[in-house]
Amino acid sequence: MDYATAIQYLESFTNYEKLPSVAYSASNFDLRRMEWLLLLLGNPERAARGVHIVGSKGKGSVAAMVASGLMAAGYRTGLYTSPHLHSWRERIVVDGEPISPEEMVASVAEMRDAISGTRRRRYYGALTTFEILTGLAFRYFRARGVQFQVVEAGLGGRLDATNVFMPEVCIFSPISLEHTAILGDTVALIAREKAGVIKPGVTVVSAPQPPEAAEVIRAVCRERDARLIIVGREVTWRKEAGNPQGLSGAVKGLKGEYRLHLPLLGDHQLENAAAAVAALEALEVRPEAIVSGLAGVRWPGRLEVLSQRPWVVVDGAHNGASAARLGKALQDYFNFKRLILIIGTSVDKDMVGMAAELAPLAHTAIVTRARHPRAAGTGDLRQAFALMGRKVQQTPSVKAALAAAQAQAGAEDLILVTGSLFVVAEAREYFHKEEIVP
Repeated sequence: MDYATAIQYLESFTNYEKLPSVAYSASNFDLRRMEWLLLLLGNPERAARGVHIVGSKGKGSVAAMVASGLMAAGYRTGLYTSPHLHSWRERIVVDGEPISPEEMVASVAEMRDAISGTRRRRYYGALTTFEILTGLAFRYFRARGVQFQVVEAGLGGRLDATNVFMPEVCIFSPISLEHTAILGDTVALIAREKAGVIKPGVTVVSAPQPPEAAEVIRAVCRERDARLIIVGREVTWRKEAGNPQGLSGAVKGLKGEYRLHLPLLGDHQLENAAAAVAALEALEVRPEAIVSGLAGVRWPGRLEVLSQRPWVVVDGAHNGASAARLGKALQDYFNFKRLILIIGTSVDKDMVGMAAELAPLAHTAIVTRARHPRAAGTGDLRQAFALMGRKVQQTPSVKAALAAAQAQAGAEDLILVTGSLFVVAEAREYFHKEEIVP
């Protein structure tokens, strides 16, 4: 088996990330098959201490911050996130290094018996690509002697494949409307699904939440005797400065105050940092490791600058709430004359909500689509921006959209690429000459 064959094998299973939607039910997401797979692998999820992150926006950034803080403290740390930008290997990282192609091949080959054994129990349903990757991550972390595993949930929480280990800390990033056809059409329903990850006796860190989500989290913590730390009340932050190279501020935790510099953009990243600080304090990480860890965090594709004169900025905002934060950050951190917006989304995203937030800032909107199977067509996006009174161009690809934007942008303008990480990945490929590989 070579790397291409290993990826082909993984993708031969059901991959919900490439499907527009699927019923979020125990028949499709049966954790018993995940538990059985892990049993056949020798329960690798139990080999390390853990942190579990759920939420609608910012959970990947929080996961990266927590992992960076743990590494700075000297812990061998595994980080499992999704989706990826350019390669499946980005999802499974130990001490900042993605799993190598050779290790990926070996891991897939060594898991095949366990996968076959799980498939034979057909009454649990068919394994998915994400479930196998999750099992692979736990197995790889154990093989590498990881002391902490930082795990970002995929879809929802209660039935998510990652909800099979016992973390010491569970973090809730901000919850908003997302995947409404799958998780529920209110914030409270979505919060209830995500709160399904709370285990008895764990420490729960919650970022600032809408009132209905906050109440759900509080109620489930009471039911399960979980300690709750509320960011914004018990752990607070303040911004001190920010520019296109990063931002600085202070976080006041339960055990001290931390002067932080983050090589990330957006005031919301200080809110994310406050959640990470609360979690790291709960894990007894030294203050100096918290500070140095957050100073070294890297999380590409989120308010990332790819070029200057004109500015080219990419961000994976994919709903109205994320788009609102993105719009504010652009105005706070950049000086520009005109905003030329390139946007492409997945089929299940809130196009109207994103248009409402970004159209007022844009001089021109260029709607496009990524190569990904879940990419939405440009018709609905075009209509959403046209209804907001914006001039709209339509292009068949991200590459064509970037060429069109560069042709009309002046040195003082800003080109923003957003709507999904799939679009962001293709923009990074265009500027960095990186080939998107499996």
